[in-house]
Amino acid sequence: MDRTIHCLIVDDELIAREVLEKHLADIGFVYVVGSCKNAVEAINVLSSEKVDLIFLDISMPEISGLALAKTINPNIKVIFTTAYREYAVEGFDLQAVDYLLKPISCDRLLQAIYKYRGESGPEQDTIRAKDTIAEKSDYFYIRADRKMVRINFPDVLYIESLADYVKIHMEGKTVVTRDTLSGIESRLPHNDFIRIHRSFIVSIGKIDSFTSEFVEIAGDQLPISRSYKREVLLALDKWSLSAQ
Repeated sequence: MDRTIHCLIVDDELIAREVLEKHLADIGFVYVVGSCKNAVEAINVLSSEKVDLIFLDISMPEISGLALAKTINPNIKVIFTTAYREYAVEGFDLQAVDYLLKPISCDRLLQAIYKYRGESGPEQDTIRAKDTIAEKSDYFYIRADRKMVRINFPDVLYIESLADYVKIHMEGKTVVTRDTLSGIESRLPHNDFIRIHRSFIVSIGKIDSFTSEFVEIAGDQLPISRSYKREVLLALDKWSLSAQ
């Protein structure tokens, strides 16, 4: 029996398709049968290829992902991908397996595939990912200025929450994305970053100095809030001792 999951990627953004293809290539039991930039291309692939699962962008020109999902064979499962949280309810109304908010991390993608596999795919103990997900990257992508922007972890100084937006301060530039600080935090390597305030996450290795009240990075003083103080000072004391 062929236990491979045959996937189709449908997204009008080239970078978004490439990111998904890269992540999926590291999962040994997944085969990408096609990568389409619109619903018409997807329909052609669906008519000629075996497809078990579609990663389907919701917001596309002419024919939306939601419209396409209503027309395909119900045996073909859908995982919606989008940058807009407001589409989630309608997506789940169509009995989608999952709903992934861009930019999509390796871990979150694998979680969605496990969910699919438990629903209609092979048993989890009979298939294993190729090293689950290959070695974790030292970067991630965010959406900014209507494109996907690569953020290299070593370049990040600190991350600041601005209501419904997050500002990523890096060496030489800043990038603003519509996200939450908690959402960004979940994608950071925990050994390298620490939250010091409800509005700030800092790169530990970029801290120039600190007190019990603030940390200083690249000339900026960032407050340590009372609720995070004990955890932050313990971590910074441990870090400073190990650096000696």
